[in-house]
Amino acid sequence: MAAPHSISNDVTSDPPELAAQKAAQRRVALARRAALVVPGAGEALARNLLAASIPPGALVGGFWPMGEEIDLRPVLQMLHCAGCRLALPVTPRRGFPLIFQRWAPGEALVAGRFGTSVPAAPGDPVRPDWLLVPLLAFDRRGFRLGYGGGYYDRTIAAWPGAVAIGIGYAGQEVPAVPVGPHDAPLSAIATEAGFISLKR
Repeated sequence: MAAPHSISNDVTSDPPELAAQKAAQRRVALARRAALVVPGAGEALARNLLAASIPPGALVGGFWPMGEEIDLRPVLQMLHCAGCRLALPVTPRRGFPLIFQRWAPGEALVAGRFGTSVPAAPGDPVRPDWLLVPLLAFDRRGFRLGYGGGYYDRTIAAWPGAVAIGIGYAGQEVPAVPVGPHDAPLSAIATEAGFISLKR
């Protein structure tokens, strides 16, 4: 989104030099990710996410995959079968955190902003205990390069008790992501190749 899956030009929170560094890395990351799409990656991701030990009954904020993002659908199905409750994000206007609404596999989705898919029958907003966070790139410090809208950074900052797990391909790892004062670190990262737990 740009929010949170499409590229955004909302760089008002970063100084110009940092914004330019992020924009350049986004271009490289998008091209690189296109070569990482492989069959079965979503199922491998689901197996590796078991290491997170998300308890039954937890409310997990996921996302519906777009384009060349790793397929999160097997993860959502696994969590649902394990007794977790699920929610998907709805993108608000700029400058606000994401809004999450309850959803379960099999329930209808409709088109949201920026090409996202959102619950067709939205209820009251909910606050997930766990967040599965899309990314374009990540590093071993737990920082991610997002799509530029800042929606996940605002959401993570607003919900300090939530466990935020970055979701992507192992090949999206980079030595270092450009980081500014508004970039929120992740608690862990899950890929098709493994699970990286980060001490906070």
